[in-house]
Amino acid sequence: MEENEVAEVAEEEALPERETMEFDVVIVGAGPAGLSAAIRLKQLAEKAGKEISVVVLEKGSEVGAHILSGVVIDPIGLNALIPDWKERGAPLEQQVTKDVFLRLTDTKSSGFPHHLLPPAMRNEGFYIGSLGALVKWLGEQAEALGVEIYPGFPAAEVLYDDDGKVIGVGTGDLGIGRDGKPKDDFVRGMALLGKYTLIAEGARGSLAKQLIGKFKLDANSDVQKYGIGLKELWQVKPEHHKPGLVQHTLGWPLDDKTGGGSFMYHYGDNLVAVGFVVHLNYQNPYLSPFHEFQRFKTHPAIAPVFEGGKRIGYGARAIVEGGWQSIPKLTFPGGALLGCSAGFVNVPRVKGSHNAVLSGIAAAEAAFAAVDAGRAGDELTAYEHTVRTGPIAKDLKQIRNVKPLLSRYGTMLGSFLAGVDMWLNKLVPALSPTLSHGKPDYATLKPAKDCKPIVYPKPDGKLTFDILSSLPLSGTNHEEDQPVHLKLADPSIPIGKNLPLYAEPAQRYCPAAVYEVVTSAEGEARFQINAQNCIHCKTCDIKDPSQNINWTTPEGGGGPTYAGM
Repeated sequence: MEENEVAEVAEEEALPERETMEFDVVIVGAGPAGLSAAIRLKQLAEKAGKEISVVVLEKGSEVGAHILSGVVIDPIGLNALIPDWKERGAPLEQQVTKDVFLRLTDTKSSGFPHHLLPPAMRNEGFYIGSLGALVKWLGEQAEALGVEIYPGFPAAEVLYDDDGKVIGVGTGDLGIGRDGKPKDDFVRGMALLGKYTLIAEGARGSLAKQLIGKFKLDANSDVQKYGIGLKELWQVKPEHHKPGLVQHTLGWPLDDKTGGGSFMYHYGDNLVAVGFVVHLNYQNPYLSPFHEFQRFKTHPAIAPVFEGGKRIGYGARAIVEGGWQSIPKLTFPGGALLGCSAGFVNVPRVKGSHNAVLSGIAAAEAAFAAVDAGRAGDELTAYEHTVRTGPIAKDLKQIRNVKPLLSRYGTMLGSFLAGVDMWLNKLVPALSPTLSHGKPDYATLKPAKDCKPIVYPKPDGKLTFDILSSLPLSGTNHEEDQPVHLKLADPSIPIGKNLPLYAEPAQRYCPAAVYEVVTSAEGEARFQINAQNCIHCKTCDIKDPSQNINWTTPEGGGGPTYAGM
């Protein structure tokens, strides 16, 4: 990989005005939430015999390119959106046949009795598959209904009117050089204006972050919490494949104070999706989520599954973990937050796509009613009400204390208390108060001098791997001659503050080797950003202890191109 350094900001040149396109509803993000909203809007218009114009912007090169999840899908949302999804050929065929939950030590594993698992953690009747493939299918359903979908067009800017209402978004310019100046192939981004703008960017979306700050949407909610989820897709030998098996683990290789766990799902043509989640409130700055994942695969209860198999995919993404108490206000003048942009992931279930679809449906119903009534630019209060009182609330309220209990008491005791709390919320919910999360994830690191460095085993190239050999499996690509999309508020902080205090943790928390501390022959350290490696997981934006890194959208179509993830 070539070395990329932060470019000096060039003087802004006068740019031509954006061309403008107008729609009834503008949707940012072609994931489960955004596409579900688009589909329901068109369904409602068709039922009412009316027209409604809907556009979906997607920063990935194609629909599904940036989608990564386990995934075991609760079909509650899909059933509500497209009741005949099976007959229409949705790519979900493998139902869960066995559900296993293990606790790992360094050499042993012990199973947790399935009948004692809280109902919220069971997977009977659910489907294993590729969320990327499902999203691609949803895109086809949306386009068949007349939705306009523009992949490769990242929404880079929120547009406001003179009163401060959101009136749409601007897409990123194309053909800007590393020096910040337009190149010969420069193309100005477009302005897509809508009566309502629905933000469905996924976890830690760049526009959602801006909107939450501008409108103080989180003023009355707890801090948001996150994890990083890493995933590999393997094709294993037939004798190691157990179609329909869902397996989750807690414990090793993480210590008791570090939250996280694994998933392993068997489906398809001898496919096994294996992943590892590390909660981003971890304390040791020497921890590397990627290398913890590689170490996990060497456990005696795990490694045999992959013997003789072939790794065919790799990726990572941030996961929203705050749950019920961390959901911000969902509406702002002219739009709303959907899916993971709002934080609807159910942590103990390791699921969020069902709530993403449900939020898309609810937002679409509120937006359609507003447009049909001749409204524009106000707040979709009906959407907020539906989320706060409907199936999303039912799903998230009962598990709201799981994350705080894990954070306070560690994995083992915290898991036991979380199980008790989930049963209480099932049986007598009034007895269980709502706990707070405490610190944001960027504030949890201890100084490096108070922590022990972690020495990770060298990869063997068969079961375990390094980051640079993994990246090609993500299909990641960026136009190299473009401004670095990972912005430092203060370029001096990585070496001047983060390195002496925290051993600059960006070198380790990034699952794509984007950040390096390079030392010259004279012993001078400098911070290097390999932006072309970025797989858009947003971990740096979340975990940087100085909150000095701002993730912004790169040139259209850049980033990973996940296949079957």
